[in-house]
Amino acid sequence: MISGIAHSAICVPDVDAAVQWYADVLGFRVLSPPYRMEGEEIERDMGELVPSPVVIKAAIVGLDEGDRVLELVEYPTAPGETGDASITTHGLTHVGLACDDIDATRARLEERGVEFLTTGTAKVAGLRTAWFRDPWGAVFILMEKGKPDRPYWHQY
Repeated sequence: MISGIAHSAICVPDVDAAVQWYADVLGFRVLSPPYRMEGEEIERDMGELVPSPVVIKAAIVGLDEGDRVLELVEYPTAPGETGDASITTHGLTHVGLACDDIDATRARLEERGVEFLTTGTAKVAGLRTAWFRDPWGAVFILMEKGKPDRPYWHQY
């Protein structure tokens, strides 16, 4: 049986640049610096998903040492596509990030060039929210809880 959510992965064209952006702009810690995987084991793991030869360059970033992290993934030998994610496209649409003070966090991110997709902040279901994207098109919702002692999904 499934026991938890471990990570979400974001495909980027340059893992080193992405690691730098997530650390410098969002304040994530680099938990596992960029590493390269290739050969028989990764071919067996992903051979049907990525054109051969399967080569992955990846890094793990997060806010603490728990399982809920982001894996930044680059496929150096496979052509990728760049495009802005749409939250109306079926499939994974966004990643939620909690913060203590949305106004201060938004101001700090805007100073660092982050593109917000919504003007100002909204209040919905007991949360204050604002939407933004990373330089590679991944969409995030920034959330400030009205009741910090409760999970984000139980704010009302």
